[in-house]
Amino acid sequence: MIETKPKIETKPKADLQRYLQAAREALLWKLDGLSEYDVRRPLTPTGTNLLGLVKHVAGVEFGYFGDTFGRPHGESLPVDDAAAEPNADLWATADESREEIVALYRRAWRHTDDAIAALDLDAVGSVRWWPEERREVTLHQILVHVIAETHRHAGHADIVRELVDGSAGMRDGNDNMAPGDRSWWQEYRERLERVAREAGDRG
Repeated sequence: MIETKPKIETKPKADLQRYLQAAREALLWKLDGLSEYDVRRPLTPTGTNLLGLVKHVAGVEFGYFGDTFGRPHGESLPVDDAAAEPNADLWATADESREEIVALYRRAWRHTDDAIAALDLDAVGSVRWWPEERREVTLHQILVHVIAETHRHAGHADIVRELVDGSAGMRDGNDNMAPGDRSWWQEYRERLERVAREAGDRG
């Protein structure tokens, strides 16, 4: 007699929302324990900084789950201000506190979660800032898009946080890193540097 395995029940909307929430929490975790200066420090040539990433993804959620599906959010966002300077959504001014930016992001979560609860995955919306030929979208498409974007920015935050103080890891409670103390990581990095130089010398 062939034993059949029980069928795994899937809930696509809940699964997608879980992956989005994991990315949200991973991104916010990167702010923990840092000063106002360090959460704002531009650590790449293009100015990437931790608090700016949070501010940006807040606007992303309000835009994709608000404007796209005709669900007004009532927030004042740089992306909606024609007079805003380029990249205004990617850094926090000295007058914008960390608490304000985090609170904005959490309001975006609630607005998004309400939209997800209210709409079917095949609900149709329109992304006005996309090319006309692909402007019409479904909630399913937008969930996938925003999950990908949020995880991408969480990855940026991983690198920026490591540059700030050496802290690394995927999320609170699960760093997903190889075991090793500071000296192990230093030796590991030095080994990779030697390998890179050897490969470069051969090239």
